[in-house]
Amino acid sequence: MDAKLLEILVCPVCKGPLVFKKEAQELVCKADRIAFGIKDGIPVMLESEARQLAADEEV
Repeated sequence: MDAKLLEILVCPVCKGPLVFKKEAQELVCKADRIAFGIKDGIPVMLESEARQLAADEEV
């Protein structure tokens, strides 16, 4: 994931910062506890495609 792109991307729901999880290939919003997948190097920033994090899943 390009570092410059990570600097400008924000959560489409709350406009908060995202954390890149390299091993899962996801961008995680800690505030909303949702993860946006990355497919073929492109972040899928649609709320309808986001994965809700489990209550016991560490952010």
